[in-house]
Amino acid sequence: MTSESQPPSQPLGLREDTQRPTATVSKPIPQDNVFILEQTPQLIALLTMIRDKNTGRADFIFYSNRIIRLLVEEGLNHLPVVGHEISTPVGRHYDGVKFEGKICGVSIMRAGESMEQGLRDCCRSVRIGKILIQRDEETSKPKLYYDKLPEDIPDRWVLLLDPMLATGGSALMAVEVLKNRGVPEDHILFLNLIASPEGIKKFADEYPKVRVVTAFVDQGLDEKNYIVPGLGDFGDRFYTM
Repeated sequence: MTSESQPPSQPLGLREDTQRPTATVSKPIPQDNVFILEQTPQLIALLTMIRDKNTGRADFIFYSNRIIRLLVEEGLNHLPVVGHEISTPVGRHYDGVKFEGKICGVSIMRAGESMEQGLRDCCRSVRIGKILIQRDEETSKPKLYYDKLPEDIPDRWVLLLDPMLATGGSALMAVEVLKNRGVPEDHILFLNLIASPEGIKKFADEYPKVRVVTAFVDQGLDEKNYIVPGLGDFGDRFYTM
C-alpha cells in the first residue's frame, strides 16, 4: 500500500510564460511550524542533480552541499536577534542586529553528519553533537544506540540535522533525547533536505514548538517506506557510491 499522490508542478524561470519549463515542486504543508524553502529555479535544479541516478558521488556531494548551505542560512533566520548599534569605517552609526544566545548542531548519524560542514561554513567554531539511532530488527522501531552532546546543551539553540525524513521515527526519538537532556522544545530547529508528507506531518504534530526547515516535501512513501520519487539512500550516495 503506497501513500503516493500527484505532485504539484509550476512553471519556473524568467522567460516568457509560453517558454517556461514546468517542474515538480514541493507539496504545501499546513502545519505552522514547517517552513519550506522557496521553490526557485536554482533550488529545483540542484534537487534535480542529486535526484538523478546518473549523478556521480563528487557531483552529488557538491550539489547537496549547496542545498545544505541554503537550509542552514534559512534556519539561522529563525534564531532570535537583539538590536546592535555599530560604527562604520566612515564614521557613521548603523542600527543593526546580532544573534542572541549560543547554538550547536546535532547530527543524526550517519547521513546527518553530511550536513555538519554546511553548518560550520556559516557558524565558525560551532559545537557539534551526535546521536545514533537505528531500527531494532526485532521490534522494527527506532532504538537509541549512542549520543554525545555538549554538556551545556540546555543553554543552547539546537540545529538538528538529518537530510531525509521518511516515517519520522529517528527524528522523533532524537528530539526526545534532546528534551531529556534539558533542551526546551522551542529551542530546537530541524533542518532537512527531503521529507515525506506523512513523516513531516507526524513530526510537526508531535512537536509543534520545533521549527522544521526543509527543501522539499515529496510525493509520499512506497510500500517499503522509501520516499518517492526521492533520491535513494542519501548516506550511501554521499559517503560510498
